[in-house]
Amino acid sequence: MSQSEITPVNIAVMTVSDSRTEETDTSGAALVERLTGTGHRLAEKVIVPDDVYQIREVVSRWIADPDVYIIITTGGTGLTGRDITPEAVKPLFDREIEGVGEIFRLISYEEIGTSTIASRAVGGIANGTFIFSLPGSTGACRTGWDKLIAPQLDCHNKPCNLVELMPRLLEK
Repeated sequence: MSQSEITPVNIAVMTVSDSRTEETDTSGAALVERLTGTGHRLAEKVIVPDDVYQIREVVSRWIADPDVYIIITTGGTGLTGRDITPEAVKPLFDREIEGVGEIFRLISYEEIGTSTIASRAVGGIANGTFIFSLPGSTGACRTGWDKLIAPQLDCHNKPCNLVELMPRLLEK
């Protein structure tokens, strides 16, 4: 997919981690590389600790920002006590997009087998902003972007795609 074939959108990326730094955040870096490589624009990238309220504060700010169309979080979707990203973001959704988690686990199953049951990837929409929460591994981010998110951000993907559903984007 070349840059001329897409409608570029502004995407914010959040890595949820108590231990990652900009130097060690390979998952966030992979998402930024992929989204900019396909012609989309990085609105902002942050690393936020595994704290429900700090996650909600940043995601809420992005939801309210008319220039952010997509939010992708990575990390905090597993089963341990510190994995709280779904609990942080789901209350912010106007609508959950159940298919995001279902499809992510389906495509992930092809790569890692039944280990995918430990993923609680989720997706939703809030104030016209699409939100995707992916696992924290770099491989999961590549899979989530390449096989789920990127195809839905291609305006040529039929019979439907998320770009066609972005009213704020279409108003500009």
